[in-house]
Amino acid sequence: MQIQVNTDSNIKGSARMSAYFNETLHDALDRFQDQITSVQVHLSDENAGKEGSDDKRCLLEARLKGLKPVVVTNYAENIDIAVSGAIDKLIKSLDSTIGKLRQH
Repeated sequence: MQIQVNTDSNIKGSARMSAYFNETLHDALDRFQDQITSVQVHLSDENAGKEGSDDKRCLLEARLKGLKPVVVTNYAENIDIAVSGAIDKLIKSLDSTIGKLRQH
C-alpha cells in the first residue's frame, strides 16, 4: 500500500510529517492492506492565516483493487485531529464497502 501526503501552500509539509502520517496510516489500515493499493492524503488550511475553528482539512482517498476509490473528509482545529478523524471515517467506510462485498 502506497501512501502519498500532499499539502496546500498554507501547510508546511516536511519529511518528518510525511513519515509520521505514513506510519499512522499503515498501522490504522493494516487489516485492509490486501484490498488497498494506495492512499492519497490531502491536508489544507481552509482559512489560511485567519483565525477560526475547524479550518484544517484532511481528505483521504483510498484506492481499492477493482473498486471505486473511497473518499472521506474531516475538519478540525489542527492537522493531527483532522487526520485522526479522517482515519476513523475511512475505516468505517472501508468496513461498510468491503462488508457489503463479502455478503454477496
